[in-house]
Amino acid sequence: MKLISRPEKRADKGAAKSAADHGAVLPQATAHGPARIGARTKELTSRLHQGDVAVIDHVDIDRVAADALVSAGPVAVLNAARSTSGRYPNTGPDILVDAGIVLVDDLGPAVMAIDERAEVRIVGGEVLVDGTVVATGTHQTPETVAADQAAAREGLSAEIERFAENTMTYLRRERDLLLDGVGVPDITTSIEGRHVLIVVRGYHYREDLALLRSYIRENRPVLIGVDGGADAIIDAGWQPDMIVGDMDSVSDRALSCGAEIVVHAYRDGKAPGLERVKALGVDPVVFPATGTSEDITMLLADDKGAELIVAVGTHATLVEFLDKGRAGMASTFLTRLRVGGKLVDAKGVSRLYRTRISNTQLTLLSGAGVAAVLAALAATSAGQTFFGLIGARFDDVVSWISLLFGG
Repeated sequence: MKLISRPEKRADKGAAKSAADHGAVLPQATAHGPARIGARTKELTSRLHQGDVAVIDHVDIDRVAADALVSAGPVAVLNAARSTSGRYPNTGPDILVDAGIVLVDDLGPAVMAIDERAEVRIVGGEVLVDGTVVATGTHQTPETVAADQAAAREGLSAEIERFAENTMTYLRRERDLLLDGVGVPDITTSIEGRHVLIVVRGYHYREDLALLRSYIRENRPVLIGVDGGADAIIDAGWQPDMIVGDMDSVSDRALSCGAEIVVHAYRDGKAPGLERVKALGVDPVVFPATGTSEDITMLLADDKGAELIVAVGTHATLVEFLDKGRAGMASTFLTRLRVGGKLVDAKGVSRLYRTRISNTQLTLLSGAGVAAVLAALAATSAGQTFFGLIGARFDDVVSWISLLFGG
């Protein structure tokens, strides 16, 4: 399926229904394709194909989710919820619209009832199946997204206050774990005195991981993937030593690769991902904690004596914390304070360092290489003989040309 056009005005809902009832040609679609339904965006992207129409229920689409959707290549994203609720200026909608993906949001629960693989047509803000409008929402444009972002910035102060309250709540609840390491489970992976590289499925994690190839080859750190970060490690050509998380976004391939599995559980001991891991024949370690999976991974590495913790794709800024949409993100702030000088944040290093070689530099480098080879040849007897033969041949050519033109 392919993108057809992007009309500026929304089609009339009644006209569309009337045309369908009378067998007339329906208005030209903004986009159309087979529907793929998924309440959890990160689960949906794993089975989304280019040309599909992604149907999600995601309040405040974050950057990681938007990047995953763009990579999958849908022609449109239909959101049952508001893509920007006004809670904070999330960047997901802007990423989708800039990529040329049709975004219609605030469609309500009716859009989630569309049958999987049903042919969907989007006309402005209307969603049609078999010529019938099944849901109506807001067709997002660069202008509407910018307006939503501006309005969301006004409410950011309230989110900062809420974040501060959550931070204090987490500190009181997890004080023993955070300060004294009480509750950290025993593991078999050897970490004492070694570097640890933690990979999280965050912003620019693939690019940053690729740029660390030399570091990994030279230092051989313990490779820990946080949920989907384990697949990133495997895709880059390495073997994770440990996988930590609630196991909701990591593949069976990664879970069965031989890495030690640490399942993140709630404080009451419930671990949603435990049954899935055991079904694969893997005996995991369970780590009950309130914070996020990336937090307990850092605490685990620190408690087990890591010399240095290098983090890729982790969350560090306020907007990134709010992108996660959960109170537990306050734990990341305190965890980073706890780990302190051991932590090296490699997130964004690919944007900081990019090799740029101009044509002039490349020509000079090639010339220097040729000159070095010639100099090395001239220093040997075989090279001197070679240059002598070349010189004699050149004299023959000059003499022939002279005779040719000298008559």
